Amino acid sequence: MAGILAWFWNERFWLPHNVTWADLKNTEEATFPQAEDLYLAFPLAFCIFMVRLIFERFVAKPCAIALNIQANGPQIAQPNAILEKVFTAITKHPDEKRLEGLSKQLDWDVRSIQHWFRQRRNQEKPSTLTRFCESMWKFSFYLYVFTYGVRFLKKTPWLWNTKHCWYNYPYQPLTTDLHYYYILELSFYWSLMFSQFTDIKRKDFGIMFLHHLISISLITFSYVNNMARVGTLVLCLHDSADALLEAAKMANYAKFQKMCDLLFVMFAMVFITTRLGIFPLWVLNTTLFESWEIIGPFPSWWVFNLLLLLIQGLNCFWSYLIIKMACKAVSRGKVSKDDRSDIESSSDEEDSEPPGKNPHTATTTNGTSGTNGYLLTGPCSMDD
Repeated sequence: MAGILAWFWNERFWLPHNVTWADLKNTEEATFPQAEDLYLAFPLAFCIFMVRLIFERFVAKPCAIALNIQANGPQIAQPNAILEKVFTAITKHPDEKRLEGLSKQLDWDVRSIQHWFRQRRNQEKPSTLTRFCESMWKFSFYLYVFTYGVRFLKKTPWLWNTKHCWYNYPYQPLTTDLHYYYILELSFYWSLMFSQFTDIKRKDFGIMFLHHLISISLITFSYVNNMARVGTLVLCLHDSADALLEAAKMANYAKFQKMCDLLFVMFAMVFITTRLGIFPLWVLNTTLFESWEIIGPFPSWWVFNLLLLLIQGLNCFWSYLIIKMACKAVSRGKVSKDDRSDIESSSDEEDSEPPGKNPHTATTTNGTSGTNGYLLTGPCSMDD
């Protein structure tokens, strides 16, 4: 184990040439980031999760009720023992052959059976009230941490001149505000990493998991090798759009469609401007080129920039989805639902009548209502 730890903490990987860990030990004159500081993130992540539970129950839920958001979930599927057995024991997504067999067995048309399976799958989805509470919690945190980040950074020289991120590197003292900012962000994303398994499940679960993993790696990595100055720029920049997104979701769930549309437009503009404009031209420029000129590359420098480029790849992917959704919204006339929706629906299948033998009596409705839709989620930190 000692050999493994010695290999992992090799100074030639983490630090520039001729710099050792002993040079970055805390003294009475200066404090530097220490790897063991990051252990604080785990108990704090648990505390944040507990605060979230209290917030959702005693703050978000009363607000949702005041906005007339009901706890009712999706429509309950008509009880049917045969279909229930297939759903629980065989498959939740029957193929065409099985649908035809069930159609003959029950004397139902295939469309009605498809509708039953969709409703049955949706029964396990969370209610609008639950989604509103989750969004209100994230909105509150993102608003707080972004406000804190702006207030902190406006007093720093590296916000106005990014070359200060590299002057005298790595002998840059760790201030109390910077330490708090970093540990808070890391704790929040650790809490998201674990709560993702119990939160609302969405279609891009894998991509969001990868995103959280990269974010945690970036925060941890940049703290250990004291690239925290540029790390604060990345954190604050990526937090800028998240509060708007969660606010748009809340307006969507509360059926304030005009407000939802306005907030989504603001979110899309801020997201695309910061992620596709400011981030590559400002942050990546300093991490790739200015740092090369001032301190030169070393192994962990390459890894740090690789992680940032991966984040930028995710930014491009999410920007594509946002633009795609915006185009759909323009043609539809409002922002409602996207490809990550919690609730399955189809505009060509009936959503209001129970399944039956006569398909011609079924009423078709558009399943892309603002209430049931779920707005697109973008990345969050060092980012979600």
